[in-house]
Amino acid sequence: MAKQKKVIVTCAVTGAIHTPTMSPHLPVTAEQIREAAVGAVQAGAAIVHLHAREPETGRPSQDVELFRAFVSDIKAECDGVINLTTGGSPAMTVQERLQPALRLAPEVASLNMGSMNFGLHPMLGKYKDFKHDWEPAYLEATRDMVFRNTFKDIEYILESCQDNGTRFELECYDTSHLYNLAHFVDRGLIEGPLFIQTVFGILGGIGTHPDDVSHMRRTADRLFGTDYVWSVLGAGRFQMPIGSMAAAMGGNVRVGLEDSLWDGPGTLAESNAAQVRRIRGILEGLSLAIATPDEAREMLGLKGKQNVGF
Repeated sequence: MAKQKKVIVTCAVTGAIHTPTMSPHLPVTAEQIREAAVGAVQAGAAIVHLHAREPETGRPSQDVELFRAFVSDIKAECDGVINLTTGGSPAMTVQERLQPALRLAPEVASLNMGSMNFGLHPMLGKYKDFKHDWEPAYLEATRDMVFRNTFKDIEYILESCQDNGTRFELECYDTSHLYNLAHFVDRGLIEGPLFIQTVFGILGGIGTHPDDVSHMRRTADRLFGTDYVWSVLGAGRFQMPIGSMAAAMGGNVRVGLEDSLWDGPGTLAESNAAQVRRIRGILEGLSLAIATPDEAREMLGLKGKQNVGF
């Protein structure tokens, strides 16, 4: 009998898309991020994808010291794979975005595979009052902002991190990003197994139709054959439908409050763990097994938690 494939569940804990006004459950402080990450792993996530925020305002930050305030505690309290962002927020420079991954050398870091419009401004119409002055200005700025990830930027991140053993969650928001990734593979700057995270539902990227999901999968199959691990995330209310669809197609899934604040129609998720439990129930209903952190490490060829820089 063939060995059953395990599904890797990633949980993106806080991100840089949502602002504190949007949910009282969004982790902001180091203690909240630590608690959310550990809870997600305990609920079944193999990987936790982490951003940091200024504790007083909730504004996204790539200050390495803010990351230091929670990464070691998460490592000590659970066996989850720690994945640090190099995406930061669209308003940051690539040099600023790189610092946590460069200096902390995690097992995994995210890497955006192309420039794009990244429209968060439609969320302005959903809220009358904001807790912090920075929030509406931050959202409005995305009406006229390009999230820059040029070939030079991507090369800079890859070359800067090449000696620390970090592998990448390769975030692809559209078909062109898969071709950009193939370019770097052909040049020998990225080696397999590739961990490809296809992203659906961000204004400026590919949509959320089932044909979009199938198209990204077919394109990745054609470009990378069997030398990649496919994962998906759906933004907002599409989180669970797209995760379910991809899992049924043999993919892996990402959930978490970075990508969606919801736990069912009209119900705010009270924790990242709640979303992990929901997707886990769907996966188990499809007779799929959940990968442990160590199984995810084996599938992705990771260096192990003992070899990080924190």
